[in-house]
Amino acid sequence: MSGQKPSLKTGGSAESRFQVDVVTEADGSKPPEDSRSRSKVVGFLDPGALGSAMDIGLPPDVSKEPDTTKSDSVSLHSTGTGHTHISDSHSNTYYMRTFGHNTIDAVPNIDFYRQTAASFGEKLTRPSLSELHDELDKEPFEDGLANGEEPSAAEEAAALAAKEAKRGSVKFGWVKGVLVRCMLNIWGVMLFIRMSWIVGQAGIGLTIAIILMATVVTTITGLSTSAIATNGFVRGGGAYYLISRSLGPEFGGSIGLIFAFANAVAVAMYVVGFAETVVELLNDVDALMTDEVNDIRIVGTLTVILLLGISVAGMEWEAKAQIVLLIILLAAIVNYFIGSFMSIEDKEPKGFFGYHPAIFLENLGPDFREGETFFSVFAIFFPAATGILAGANISGDLADPQSAIPKGTLLAILVTGITYVVIAISAGSCLVRDATGDHNDTVSDTVNCTDAACTLGYDFSICKEGGCQFGLMNDFQAMSLVSGFGPLITAGIFSATLSSALASLVSAPKVFQALCKDNIYPGLGVFAKGYGKNNEPLRAYVLTFFIGLAFILIAELNIIAPIISNFFLASYALINFSVFHSSLANSPGWRPSFKYYNMWVSLAGAILCCVVMFVINWWAALVTLLIVLALYIYVGYKKPDVNWGSSTQALIYNQALTHCLNLTGVEDHVKNFRPQCLVLCGYPNARPALLQLVHSFTKNVGLMVCSHVRTVSRRPNFKELSQDHARCQRWLNKKRIKAFYAHVFSENLRHGTQFLLQSVGLGRLKPNTLVMGFKNNWSDGDMRDVETYINTIHDAFDLQFGVVILRLQEGLDISHIHGQDELLSDKEKPPKDVVISVSLVKDSDTDSCPSKTTSSQSSPLIIRDTKSPLSLTDQRLLESSQQFKKKQGKGTIDVWWLFDDGGLTLLIPYLLTNRSKWGDCRIRVFIGGKINRIDHDRRVMATLLSRFRIDYSDINVLGDINTKPKKHNKLTFKELIEPYRLKEDDMEQEAAERLKAQEPWRITDNELELYKTKTHRQIRLNELMKEHSLNAKLIVMSMPLARKGTVSSALYMCWMETLSKDLPPMLLVRGNHQSVLTFYS
Repeated sequence: MSGQKPSLKTGGSAESRFQVDVVTEADGSKPPEDSRSRSKVVGFLDPGALGSAMDIGLPPDVSKEPDTTKSDSVSLHSTGTGHTHISDSHSNTYYMRTFGHNTIDAVPNIDFYRQTAASFGEKLTRPSLSELHDELDKEPFEDGLANGEEPSAAEEAAALAAKEAKRGSVKFGWVKGVLVRCMLNIWGVMLFIRMSWIVGQAGIGLTIAIILMATVVTTITGLSTSAIATNGFVRGGGAYYLISRSLGPEFGGSIGLIFAFANAVAVAMYVVGFAETVVELLNDVDALMTDEVNDIRIVGTLTVILLLGISVAGMEWEAKAQIVLLIILLAAIVNYFIGSFMSIEDKEPKGFFGYHPAIFLENLGPDFREGETFFSVFAIFFPAATGILAGANISGDLADPQSAIPKGTLLAILVTGITYVVIAISAGSCLVRDATGDHNDTVSDTVNCTDAACTLGYDFSICKEGGCQFGLMNDFQAMSLVSGFGPLITAGIFSATLSSALASLVSAPKVFQALCKDNIYPGLGVFAKGYGKNNEPLRAYVLTFFIGLAFILIAELNIIAPIISNFFLASYALINFSVFHSSLANSPGWRPSFKYYNMWVSLAGAILCCVVMFVINWWAALVTLLIVLALYIYVGYKKPDVNWGSSTQALIYNQALTHCLNLTGVEDHVKNFRPQCLVLCGYPNARPALLQLVHSFTKNVGLMVCSHVRTVSRRPNFKELSQDHARCQRWLNKKRIKAFYAHVFSENLRHGTQFLLQSVGLGRLKPNTLVMGFKNNWSDGDMRDVETYINTIHDAFDLQFGVVILRLQEGLDISHIHGQDELLSDKEKPPKDVVISVSLVKDSDTDSCPSKTTSSQSSPLIIRDTKSPLSLTDQRLLESSQQFKKKQGKGTIDVWWLFDDGGLTLLIPYLLTNRSKWGDCRIRVFIGGKINRIDHDRRVMATLLSRFRIDYSDINVLGDINTKPKKHNKLTFKELIEPYRLKEDDMEQEAAERLKAQEPWRITDNELELYKTKTHRQIRLNELMKEHSLNAKLIVMSMPLARKGTVSSALYMCWMETLSKDLPPMLLVRGNHQSVLTFYS
């Protein structure tokens, strides 16, 4: 490059229109120091500034030699409008470069879509919209590389080291990781010890039906598991991860805990099964150490310690052990089939004759004995099929879970299902149901002997009386009898039990670790820590070991076994339900790459699992459901701070959208009216009294929107905006205030409120009542703010809104004294003694313009040292701000229903008394009337209230409402309005008109005279309220109306000030004069 920087002239001007630093492409030359930033500072019309072609998309060749630009390659010309046009040919190498490496804008890249804790690859951050769209006043890429820039050698080395570290972890393919584990778990002890007995009881036909029924349940669950596993990247946690990410933390957390516990206890079940077999062998050779029970405990303890050692050694050693056990198991199965073709005469008295049609036909039908039924036999067999999640449970250790889980699980179900069917047919075709084992029991009476054994020369009819020890019905070791080498079947039993125990010992800690990482249950986070390159949960291994050891020492698992099977079935049911629920929610995010599933089949699978739970053991099913329900309620109550995009969220959205659309087709009806309030509260925690009172009459009844008009000099960016919104909504949720938060930016309160009044809401879910605080300090501030405040009320009436104004004598706004740190999350809270953006002067719009934030308040988050003492005024304000949070106790709500506004003035007190906080308060109604008709007016009002079905304690008719107010109160009002009078009689007409135009809030003499009666009424009403309602818990008063354009803002403000001064908490209410109460059914 030449030493001279390039310049780009436009329109013949000697001054460049903008200046940016040159970004050098990787062409072998040394880049400038700040080349990592795509743009620096832009100075418009800076004399002598130099431009760069790069940032307007020009080829880099242009920027190298600006004075000798190749005309045959690229030509630049200006139209005089400030636009530079480029003419190019294809000879320039710029156009041959990879697309996306010459722009700030990024091309699609998988690394942009990774989550922060991605297991594979590094998460990259694409340029934000602000970086691409905003003015060039900051360095958008100061923390990273711009798209297309080269990382340094050190950065490349660091990235390579990180990848190598990740490669060090052991990851399994679909065969070793899923297929082998599932087959080992499904081929359990049942295959060798109980299969022959099931065939004897149910017969070949019903045994196949039992196997197919179990296979249908597991296949549907396998299809559902495959669908969920292929709907995005799957991390560790198995069934817990799949369910929690689909149905949310409530279901996931409850199932995760019991699933991990079930696997831990399953370790004990399988180890005790192994120990029992070993102790039987020891007993046969008279080699017991103590007695049978204690020997089972000793062998079981030693076994589980050995299995723990294999597991802790790492997944690689565990996988090798599983392969060895699978080979032994396969050898045992092959050994059985070889033996079934080897008919040996010595085995015939024990019931084995080889394959014979007579035996097949005899065993084809059922022969249930000892109270067994089809469903009881099915309940015994089904636990053999509950191993289909063995592969999914170690999803975090799979190289490609999305591919491995579907292939491995479904193939394992197919292979094991076929194996069980073939063995059932084989055993039923070569073994008779009963045999004595005595060589002398040959056929002597061919007339009475009709069994299949009779045709083969043996008479086992004596077995009908009982006492025989051989045959399908009596010998659990029948498969050892059939096999070519009996000890290999024993080895197969050892392999089946140990492999299942090992799989459970690995599954339980992995699932529990994933559960603890999500922090669903407080206090369990200590078990989330992983060790080594595979992030092994050693602490969870130890916990699983002790749980398993405890149940091994009990050595009585007959009671706990059915519950464990039901725990597994509950997991299967929820996996199936997850697929149905996700499909029903119809979320765009539900798009599994595995397509062979159906939502209704999954629902049928979920129902089937629940049915099987009750078939296996009804009381265990009830216990399981109660435990799941209890954990679900607990997690739902705790509301963990997680967001996994569950189908529950999607379905709620769908239902909300559907109901909102349905509502739009129905006209509003007076019986269904409910106050839907737009509350001008500013930041939610600034005016707690206002929020608490409105929440009292809108909770579970109507819509409540906490709105905030922000009038800041600098509009914050989107990130600040979204963080503010999230903090405020989170604060509302934390305080259990059922409300939405909405904010807008505007020049002033009035315009912002206009935006909110017109735009907030959706369909019928739109506010119909504006709620705001009374402007307590209006007389101390700028009267233009009073004009804005009063015009805001007029705007609400123009838009047919009702208006509610709350006045507390102490005020509402506590933001200047009360730390706003409650809006911050724990991670965001600064030290207690830090002060962030504290306004030195109290906002002049306190209580009335709750949303106004001056330019000196760059952030609403004001944190003060809580140890600093408060003034007496502030202490009273804080106490007053909490008065609606507590129970009100016995008292009255005095309703001064002077003017009929449609009934809103009466409806709000009624809704308040329905709440427990206000339940002890009684409604007293005050109305205007004539002295000579007081009884009549009271009866009329009593009739109306009874028809409205509104309870009241008393009705007061004010006959002296039109009496002139006291003289000193009139003088007080005169002093109040004096600073705001126009006094047009004391100046020339032109000057008066000019002043009125400049200050429209001023009160004219004509106006005062015209509304003299109304003014006296406000003064008189204040006197009457002090007389009758000074001890009321709340006064609800018909708000006076001021005719727009006739009554000045100052006069209207003086009316409301006079009306509500020195009284208990007061609500000034004015509906939109549409009926909100009716006495028709």
